Amino acid sequence: MRTSIAIASLMLMGIGGAVAAQAPAPKVGARAVRPYTPPRTPWGDPDLSGNLTNVFEASTPFERPDDFAGRRLEEVRGEELAKFRAQLRERTLSNFEGPLHGPDHWWQDIYDLRKGGQAWFVIDPPDGRIPPLTDEARRRPRSQGPAGSYAPGEAWRGPEDFNLYDRCITRGLPGSMMPAIYGNSYRIVQAPGLVAIQYEMIHETRLIPLDGRPHLGGNIRLDMGDARGRWEGDTLVVETTNFTERSAYRGANANRLKLIERFTRVAPDKIMWTVTVDDPTTWTRAWTFGMPLTIMDAEAMQPYECHEGNYGLVNMLEIARAKDRAAEGR
Repeated sequence: MRTSIAIASLMLMGIGGAVAAQAPAPKVGARAVRPYTPPRTPWGDPDLSGNLTNVFEASTPFERPDDFAGRRLEEVRGEELAKFRAQLRERTLSNFEGPLHGPDHWWQDIYDLRKGGQAWFVIDPPDGRIPPLTDEARRRPRSQGPAGSYAPGEAWRGPEDFNLYDRCITRGLPGSMMPAIYGNSYRIVQAPGLVAIQYEMIHETRLIPLDGRPHLGGNIRLDMGDARGRWEGDTLVVETTNFTERSAYRGANANRLKLIERFTRVAPDKIMWTVTVDDPTTWTRAWTFGMPLTIMDAEAMQPYECHEGNYGLVNMLEIARAKDRAAEGR
């Protein structure tokens, strides 16, 4: 059976509402509020399918800001969270020039970060900070990775000097799940025994078998890794291994890195997504981050013709060559 992946996305409109990480059902008076029961697919799996966006989580700090030192993520909510996210929105919009400051500009609506779900992304450790690197990781040469860093203009001999994202190859995993300035849409499609996730940016598609098959052999490596999924109650658990060295998250050891994602539909318009990063050769302990994803069918996913119109890469190389000529007095 061939599964058609419909191309759709969700950037401009959305339904707000903060979503906390999974917790026991809260009580109202003496009555417990029942946890949300997700709809089912025709074959009985929890239904996660649809168009999703994380645009409302853009600009959320990855780690706990110093302003919240000593606080836990679940303690920052309500009016305090709304005020913080309103400040994030203003700081983000202030980075743009000209008409982007206009009251009617569409960026004002897209970047309504007040609809975001949390104050920072790192859930575990409870201090909201990425654990320290191991001694081995500190000695390891750091690859650029999908969104690695480089000194602009200093090493631009050719396209290979740019990272994988600049070259329109991949954002890697979990990079493809993370919010950016645009292209924050993706789509989940389900079929019996299979889940597919397609991303607007670079249009990569992950195929996640649910039939219990083992991972690929260690000699087969993929930029997005080799994913295997299973259901734990209403939660889709996806374990991904077999990364390439060039795409391993944050310079991790591609031979040891394992990412464990959890997708749980917690409301009609919300899916809670978390990912545990497990590589004992790179970090002193496993750690977890995540965010709520908004289900939104307002707009189809946009084309992403990166290399067909990748003027940025050509222009940056031209600038580097011009700097070389200027330095040589030519």
